[in-house]
Amino acid sequence: MKHQEIMLNTLIKESGLNGFSDEEIGDDHIYTGLETPMRADAFDITDEEKKEKIADLFGQIMDVMGLDRTDDSLNGTPKRVAKMYIEEIFSGLNPANKPKVALFDNKYQYNQMLVEKNITFYSNCEHHFVPIIGKAHVAYISSGKVIGLSKLNRIVQYYAKRPQVQERLTNQIAEDLKTILETDDVAVIIDAKHLCVSSRGIKDDTSATVTSYYGGAFNTPAKLAELQNYINQ
Repeated sequence: MKHQEIMLNTLIKESGLNGFSDEEIGDDHIYTGLETPMRADAFDITDEEKKEKIADLFGQIMDVMGLDRTDDSLNGTPKRVAKMYIEEIFSGLNPANKPKVALFDNKYQYNQMLVEKNITFYSNCEHHFVPIIGKAHVAYISSGKVIGLSKLNRIVQYYAKRPQVQERLTNQIAEDLKTILETDDVAVIIDAKHLCVSSRGIKDDTSATVTSYYGGAFNTPAKLAELQNYINQ
């Protein structure tokens, strides 16, 4: 995976999206690495300063579209959008919002897989900034420690609340869980609908995208079958 990511990054830098323009790439997903692309100065200004700047810029977008911002329904929209971006739908960009996770001894000696399924999440496609709506299924086998069930949900939500690509979201959740739980025995499956596909572009409202990560014991046919059985119940 890392070698492929490095190669793709090199192609993009050297030939401009492997010789293709942004227009030619179009709706295709570009997955350039595990980390969300962030500038080094991303947190040089405060959240309040970011909201002020976003409100001003979004107001300019509304002006360009010809909207009357003096209307009672619209005059507060720039500030509402700015607050939503920073405090809600993109709050996962800020490491300060990462959930604090405590591990506990596996006193019950439960050594089979634990599956938290149908975790609903809302994310946004980083190519068009429109919603990705889906469900995540997360599983792990304890290496001697366990995690509170709500923390599995919170980890999913943290990484979802960013401009995302579904492949990256899947791997970010899995890699973080592997680090936290100190085990490779982690699985993540995401089944999601992309509004950049259903509400614009090809306008296909029936398709869904499924991505998966299987680590450690989950790469065996028996464990994969067991996991699928739990999810499909």
